[in-house]
Amino acid sequence: MNKKLLALLLIMGLLALGVFGCGDAPAEEAPEETPEETPEDTPENGEAVDGSARLGLGIVPSIARSRDADEDLAAQAQADVVMAAVLFDEEGRVVSVTIDNAQNRVAFDEEMQLDTDVSAPGTTKAELGDDYGMRRVSEIEKEWDEQIAAFEEWMIGQTVEEIKGLPVKVVDEAHQHVPDIPELTTSVTITVESYIAAVEHAYENSVEVENAETAGLGSEISLRRSRGLDADNDIMPMAQFDNTMAAVAFDADGVIVGAIIDNAQIRVNYDEEGQLTTDKTEVPLTKAQLEDDYGMRRVSEIEKEWYEQIAALEEWMVGQTVDEVLGMPVKVVDEAHQHVPDVPELTTSVTITVESYLAAVAEAYENAR
Repeated sequence: MNKKLLALLLIMGLLALGVFGCGDAPAEEAPEETPEETPEDTPENGEAVDGSARLGLGIVPSIARSRDADEDLAAQAQADVVMAAVLFDEEGRVVSVTIDNAQNRVAFDEEMQLDTDVSAPGTTKAELGDDYGMRRVSEIEKEWDEQIAAFEEWMIGQTVEEIKGLPVKVVDEAHQHVPDIPELTTSVTITVESYIAAVEHAYENSVEVENAETAGLGSEISLRRSRGLDADNDIMPMAQFDNTMAAVAFDADGVIVGAIIDNAQIRVNYDEEGQLTTDKTEVPLTKAQLEDDYGMRRVSEIEKEWYEQIAALEEWMVGQTVDEVLGMPVKVVDEAHQHVPDVPELTTSVTITVESYLAAVAEAYENAR
């Protein structure tokens, strides 16, 4: 069985519950203290790795918070995509970790027309910063980005198994896995199960890299392919969330030594009455996880599937700086393919449009640590 799918299946039971970090309205929590030893002599987040290391990209998506239209509320699709870029040393201990959560919504009006400006890019909780609004309801008066930074710092120097062994407590229905250790009592009161699952997924699909100094997480999110009801043409409403993510490792000179790119293309379908026709309990798969089931090979002039093409692009990036990657010559093939690589090395291996992938890699470099 594919390693990525195996990792996904291990956490599928958790995901089906739709519990993702923090919900629509962050609630106050009051964790109790429980003694636990603190790892000693752990590296700082982003400390260089001598020799070989492993880079992973973990992704935990859910559409469980999408809702039907009813007498009081209009239909609304919601995609929560937790992502983690993690660098592990040769013993499997976390050296660098960046976690984020792309929580985006597409609302419909009573006529099932779009009620969200889908031309605006999607955002993540880390990008929102104080605008996410957790501080005002937090018992410890800390915003989401501050709490996840503290949680990331706690992970440094630990293995995935040690991280999974974190004592947790139930605070309320929306907060089933709140850290229950003294080190995090005053810094982390969010529920953390999806963040731990993303780090585990990152480890399961990690690749070996050499001379990694830093690692970063980048994302590009689009809602533009969402649509409202077009009854005359029998086109039903749909929210589409295209979440491009990249975990990238760099050496001391900023040269790419490893890259993992993926795309969670999530569709939430409705009928003309505003009732969901997509099973919101199912866990969406990314393009890399779908592999041949994504269906690109049958329409590809080079007869290659998406995961094969992105692997070739990732390999091409290794040994180059971000500026060199962004300077890639591209060509316009058609309206949907505006940035196809136009370099001899990729002619027979990459015919997908790559603008969002390059942008995610650039953001990963900006966020690297």
